[in-house]
Amino acid sequence: MPRRTATMLASLLMLIGLLCAGVLIHVPYAEMSPGPSYNTLGRHNGECVLRVSGQENCDAVRGHLNMTTVRVTGSDYKMNLVEAVYGWLGHDDIVVPHDTLYPDDKSPDEVNQENAAEFSESQESAKVAALRELRRPVRSRVVVAAVVKDSPSRGKLHAGDVIREVDGSAVHEPGDVAKLVTKHRPGQRVVFSIVPAKQAAAAEKSRDDSAYRRSVTITTRKAPDGDRAVVGIQAGTDYTLPVRIDIRLADVGGPSAGLMFALGIVDKMSPVDLTGGKFVAGTGTIDDQGRVGPIGGVELKTIGARKAGARYFFTPAENCPAAAGDVPGGLTLVKVTTLHDALESLKKIRTGDTAGLPRCAG
Repeated sequence: MPRRTATMLASLLMLIGLLCAGVLIHVPYAEMSPGPSYNTLGRHNGECVLRVSGQENCDAVRGHLNMTTVRVTGSDYKMNLVEAVYGWLGHDDIVVPHDTLYPDDKSPDEVNQENAAEFSESQESAKVAALRELRRPVRSRVVVAAVVKDSPSRGKLHAGDVIREVDGSAVHEPGDVAKLVTKHRPGQRVVFSIVPAKQAAAAEKSRDDSAYRRSVTITTRKAPDGDRAVVGIQAGTDYTLPVRIDIRLADVGGPSAGLMFALGIVDKMSPVDLTGGKFVAGTGTIDDQGRVGPIGGVELKTIGARKAGARYFFTPAENCPAAAGDVPGGLTLVKVTTLHDALESLKKIRTGDTAGLPRCAG
């Protein structure tokens, strides 16, 4: 066999061997890629994504207010070396350490539960933020969000209990509870004035819950990570809304759809067509005051949005530098910090005054 032919054959066999090895060698990485985009004004799987007070018709929508997602490989997916290299070299995918998405100290079920909880919380915040922007009345109350297992509060306080006072001091925000409890030393008693969860609805309707209140005394304990006193609960906020708002979108997790849900709700409850028929997408967390926060994977979401047909992408201000580093052609990144900002930008988009849009800079 000629030497040149032998050399080529040996090189080919070596290449095949390397490829086989690359396929067989698993690496501790996961992949993120652009996920599907959903119009919050339209339908998904035959149902309106947003429905306010029984409104069923979402077929006459002209424009788009699309929330965007990131697709990730499953927790049990074993990436091989070839796939990792392909992902690193590719443009539309990101390869990250596996424990970035699935931490070693949490099971896949725990990660999924956290994502589902964050998604649910983002929906509630979006509803409240939208209603407040529309100047609709929203009543709030501090509640027991969770009780720590084997804590002093176990069996005495329950999720959903409304916290009215701690040691006789009125509670207005979840943070008030911790401030009042930590005035004590571990081992001292603290007195909660609560409305039990089972009676909370009736007490809310009565507008005077004094008849429903009861006192619960709990002995504080030293915090696991310090010397402060704790009782072993997580305080949160519950709301009473003036209208019923349903958000129906399965198989999506995390808090990043909050902004687009809030915009969709405002559109549904406003006589104004917010988009003017334009295709707007975006992302961002939102709190009950309408403040927009950053999210992960923004570069992938802009790619997914543009592929879906978006021309404008609402981008949390803190994500602007990353998003502006590689903007898909034909997509304008609009910087937002609050729900009100986003609504002002929508006004510019639907009226054609796009020169005045606050744009992301790298």
